[in-house]
Amino acid sequence: MTDRAEPLLFALSESRALAADMAAILRLPLAPLEERSFAEGEFKLRPLVSVRDRPVFVVQTLAGTPEVPIAQRLLRLLFLLFGLRDAGASRITALVPYLSFARKDRRTQPRDPVNARYVAELLEATGLHRLVALDVHNPAAFDNAFRIPVDHLSALPMFAAHAAAHLDPATLAVASPDVGGIKRVQLFREQLGARLGREVDLVFIEKRRALGVVSGGQVVGDVQGRTVIVLDDLCATGGTLIRAATALRAAGAKAVHVAVTHAPLPAGIAALDAADTIASILLTDSVGTALHAGSASARTVVLPVAPLYAEALGRMLDGRALTPLLQRWPPAPGE
Repeated sequence: MTDRAEPLLFALSESRALAADMAAILRLPLAPLEERSFAEGEFKLRPLVSVRDRPVFVVQTLAGTPEVPIAQRLLRLLFLLFGLRDAGASRITALVPYLSFARKDRRTQPRDPVNARYVAELLEATGLHRLVALDVHNPAAFDNAFRIPVDHLSALPMFAAHAAAHLDPATLAVASPDVGGIKRVQLFREQLGARLGREVDLVFIEKRRALGVVSGGQVVGDVQGRTVIVLDDLCATGGTLIRAATALRAAGAKAVHVAVTHAPLPAGIAALDAADTIASILLTDSVGTALHAGSASARTVVLPVAPLYAEALGRMLDGRALTPLLQRWPPAPGE
């Protein structure tokens, strides 16, 4: 590979900490980027090195903060991707740990929008060649929304490794807080079972939603005397997970632990931390570490996604498959 073809790694300021950790692991310097803001809210993004005929990777998580809301983060990403295309980048890959608007992926009422598809169309319009996201809400809908190659990464192998190392293996069971998450929990169950060398029981909590009102709460499965891990892809307010933990404890669970990939609102983690039915909280920093600062106690464990994304980026540069990252973390040598 010539110097001119060497890859470049860019990050917008709101995701620079994550990108810097990735760059340190890969020993790949972050490419310089000019970011200017103007008084009326407009901005300018300009790569400070030539990108012509070079593959570029852009890191941006799309969880909003009061300083940089979701819509602005998305717009900044789009403008940077357009600029890199116009500057002659040979190939553009977006590394997006938290992909916003992914939950609204189908029509449930007349004239409903399909926001996941709209975001896909916007990203594709920039000339983006590939997208790598983490634990999207509905992988099938995610695949169908895009017409460019998309890759899934998952925190499930990291969660399985942590649970096997830190929780009582003899009594472990896993639970979905609703019927919709059963497939995700089934995958987690298989990975945890492979770690433990035995089959892990799966349960779920009945949940119904009508006109914004949530009802139900029956536990389907036996949790008497069990240590239960409730798994979900996202915690916004914490209500679903707290409701699940309360139902599991009432059904006889000895302890309930929560594992969630994305926690975009500090208030959601604070609510989980305040619930006496939850023994511990396991999550990733997919939305950025600043959002978790001061919102959780020692009961909360935050797993970094930088090593996972660095491994994925290294594999892409070497032409290796990302599939082993969905099955085990860390991947076995040679995988």
